[in-house]
Amino acid sequence: MRSLFTTLALFVSLLLQAQAPKAIMPVPSPSQLEWQKMETYAFIHFGTNTFTDKEWGYGDAAPSTFNPTRLDCDQWARVLKAAGMKAIIITAKHHDGFCLWQTKYTDYSVANSTWRDGKGDVVKELAEACKRHGLKMGVYLSPWDRHQATYATPAYVDYYHNQMRELLTQYGDIFEVWLDGANGGDGWYGGASEKRSIDASTYYRFPELYKLVYSYFPNAIIFSDYGPGCRWVGNEQGFAGQTNWSMMPSDGNRSIARSTEELNTGNENGTMWHPAECDVSIRPGWFWHESENSKVRDARNLLELYYSSVGRNANLLLNVPVNNEGLISDADIKSLMEFRALLDRQFAVNLMKKAKAEASSNRGGKFKAQKAVDGKYDTYWCPASEDKAPALTINMKKATDVNCIQLQEYIALGQRVAEFKIEYFDGSRWQPVSTKEQTTTIGYKRLVRFDKVNTRQLRVTILRSRACPSLNNVEAFLVD
Repeated sequence: MRSLFTTLALFVSLLLQAQAPKAIMPVPSPSQLEWQKMETYAFIHFGTNTFTDKEWGYGDAAPSTFNPTRLDCDQWARVLKAAGMKAIIITAKHHDGFCLWQTKYTDYSVANSTWRDGKGDVVKELAEACKRHGLKMGVYLSPWDRHQATYATPAYVDYYHNQMRELLTQYGDIFEVWLDGANGGDGWYGGASEKRSIDASTYYRFPELYKLVYSYFPNAIIFSDYGPGCRWVGNEQGFAGQTNWSMMPSDGNRSIARSTEELNTGNENGTMWHPAECDVSIRPGWFWHESENSKVRDARNLLELYYSSVGRNANLLLNVPVNNEGLISDADIKSLMEFRALLDRQFAVNLMKKAKAEASSNRGGKFKAQKAVDGKYDTYWCPASEDKAPALTINMKKATDVNCIQLQEYIALGQRVAEFKIEYFDGSRWQPVSTKEQTTTIGYKRLVRFDKVNTRQLRVTILRSRACPSLNNVEAFLVD
């Protein structure tokens, strides 16, 4: 009887181990998960500021100021797709209030410019170009409006929501709606040159606005300080924290950041899934300025941005401003193409492609160590629940030089890993790699560079985790 009981207990134990780990909340929505897989996409700042050499227009520039002579949205799409971007987000309206589409709610738009005899529509032309080139499109609609006389009154909020509805209903699919955090201050306000203040957390009726967006595009990602799609990373330099959780504190309805540092690192105990997006410009400014033609970030700088954003569990939103002709400038194109070539070279050869993996423990057949190197997103290694320091060892076919490892968690089940270490076998014993990176969080993707070693074996040990870890992809590279 005891033998039967022992056998039954062992069977139950094995059955439980073979089951997938339970999700640890919060978890990403399906649309947030697909958004994270995009990794890199482009911002385009374009408007009257492009012609007045300003960053933040006051709202008093004449509509006739906007007059690109060679505007070509197909050029934008071709260039940005070749650079590896998956989508384009356009500043349909910046803080100055000038609208790049044929809106019926104000005369402060392209309809009163000299461009295309007032019949042009930048948003429409970009939407058509994105569709032709297989890119997604997003819109930036500044909540702050330094031109509208009604700003800071309830009437303006109706105006703002009506304009959002126009953008959502006239231009096809919208993958992301971008809501800037700059709100209130001095402006022209229909000729009343003064300072106006609002409470950004309540004034715009954001919950109502979110419902409006989701009524047309349930899978759209909404960028804002409060959620619900993705969060500002706390800087405009393009880097996430080396520790970067995709969770943030919440009051039950919205994300609450208590500091820019928390925006940068997330919060391990956060109750809302609110992943980071790193917005940064390829130039010193967000709008095009002729004086900055010699100050475009070079390919190496852009590569570092990639490592510091996508390589730290965030998405990279790279701004490429359009010049006063209506084109992406040659200097920007050169840098983008060199960046793409450099990035492709870094990750051309996965040294673990045909490697064998073994682990300190396995949860079961579906979750064995080899699942971490099989190249499939939805399969993953998961150790036994009682394994307190689970380790995954990758055995490469031969000794090789390596200095970069890519780790990915199966975040559909939640973000788990809080600390890990990387070691290599030097032929006689295990040694830690030498890296200047904190080896804390992993998330959707983590790229860790270290001093070059020559080895046949790398080992990743999970030192602390919120729950049983699940690694769905491990790759290694020799980068330069």
